[in-house]
Amino acid sequence: MSILQLYFTRRSTFSQRTRVVLAEKKIEFTPVEIDLADKPTDFLKISRYGKVPAIKHGNVELYESAIVNEYLDEVFPEPPLLPSDPAQRAIARIWIDYANTRFVPAFNKLLRGHDAQEQEQGRREFTEALLYIEQEGLGKLSNNGTYWLGEQFSLVDISFYPWFERLPLLNHFRKFELPTETPRLQAWWKEVQNRPSIQSVANSPEYYIESFTKILGQPTVVGAVQK
Repeated sequence: MSILQLYFTRRSTFSQRTRVVLAEKKIEFTPVEIDLADKPTDFLKISRYGKVPAIKHGNVELYESAIVNEYLDEVFPEPPLLPSDPAQRAIARIWIDYANTRFVPAFNKLLRGHDAQEQEQGRREFTEALLYIEQEGLGKLSNNGTYWLGEQFSLVDISFYPWFERLPLLNHFRKFELPTETPRLQAWWKEVQNRPSIQSVANSPEYYIESFTKILGQPTVVGAVQK
């Protein structure tokens, strides 16, 4: 099969997920960076929604990061990024869905809410999500291991990672900090940051702050500082 092509953007959270998978598995690929303001026709034929990431692997054309990442994990099985046990694999998928449907929307609502009321609601929802992860995720699944599923770095860790890299945005624009009641989560994030695959795709806090200042303007503070 031909060398895989990855269509991505540097700032995309979902692209970062797939780039980490490629790095973890040491998959050879051709990077194709997309200007989302001027999407090429060839890209739109592959990514029907016009979103990144997308891949072309021989005759296989896929988009949506969760689907792309599971495909890569099955086609390039080493190292595995999901458990071999069907029940544990299903639980991992539940947490990936939680990242997509609960955690990420709360983060975005806090950062990009249209008014103070929406931002404050986002603050509450994001804090609740962090505490839920601390207690029900890392607290029960990791078995005191380094990562979400113990000592196995997995697609669950990868699914949450990009938004933790962007926590400086919440601190800068919304004066939000990780609650002190999340020691497991903070230890997890410290370990994740040190992985070579993460470092290979990471952007600096300054990069994000500069980019989002153009979108959000100057910082505004809504609600109390979380500590």
